[in-house]
Amino acid sequence: MGFLSVLSMAHQMIRERVHPGDIVIDATAGNGVDTRFLAELVGPRGVAYAFDIQEAAITATRKRLEPLEEQLLLPDLRLVYDSHEAMTRHVEADHAGNVAAAMFNLGYLPGADPSVITKTDSSIAALEAAVSLMKPGGIITCVLYPGHPGGGDEAEAVLQWAQALPSAEGQAVLYRMAQKPTAPFLVAIERSRKQ
Repeated sequence: MGFLSVLSMAHQMIRERVHPGDIVIDATAGNGVDTRFLAELVGPRGVAYAFDIQEAAITATRKRLEPLEEQLLLPDLRLVYDSHEAMTRHVEADHAGNVAAAMFNLGYLPGADPSVITKTDSSIAALEAAVSLMKPGGIITCVLYPGHPGGGDEAEAVLQWAQALPSAEGQAVLYRMAQKPTAPFLVAIERSRKQ
């Protein structure tokens, strides 16, 4: 048995901390895989936000969630056609400080134009916003892809941001294949339990 993939590890970390009725965020909806995963965890009593700047991503995410809607298992779903850096403008005021988890899967939308990628400045701003929205003990997972053009710079910037995060705000961990510097890796942040 091998190590978990970075995506599987991100899901495992989230699964251990998210419960039915929680509030969650998919900061980069993409094809809706993480949004559906989060929606299934929080269930119909929960709230799930999903952000993306590409209309195709919002459409794909809505389509992926149709089976949950048909089974009446869909949470209060907020699909937001906007950048992840704008999340604090879209998350309801009474949800701020009560979010259990946020997932980031940076890079580009598989199957779409690979030149449309997440950008370092907006991703760092979004991560900072996510930290501000987390409840004590909440978790943020961020999967990074240094192997595509622009991905290496973004991955390094996120890693430096996580390393500089004050421990009073949260603790950061790194899950990475040490021998493969261009392989995807995971940075996870647990919001400080003392606020």
